[in-house]
Amino acid sequence: MPDRRDPARHELPDIDAAGLVAARAADVALREARAIGTDRWVRYLEPLPDRLRDESLRELRSTARRARAAYGPKDSIRDTLPEEATEPLLLAIDRLLKAIARYDAHG
Repeated sequence: MPDRRDPARHELPDIDAAGLVAARAADVALREARAIGTDRWVRYLEPLPDRLRDESLRELRSTARRARAAYGPKDSIRDTLPEEATEPLLLAIDRLLKAIARYDAHG
């Protein structure tokens, strides 16, 4: 398989926009985790906003999957943080992952 380079984020406006929306949602969830004082979720969420804003496509895919993993069946961010913080993040991450999947399918 040939080694293809991923385009820059600004060349993928749908993915870039979805990443920025997800970053803002992650900021909200992080602020809520800090306000509640749940160190575990603060540590988990802390790197996500900046990564969702700045990473290359390959790294962004991994970060989005990590964010989505916070909604596990046995251990979920939903068990600790309020719905107002968790559901917008989930929606934004799912939209980002779909945008990446569309790129992968058509790229």
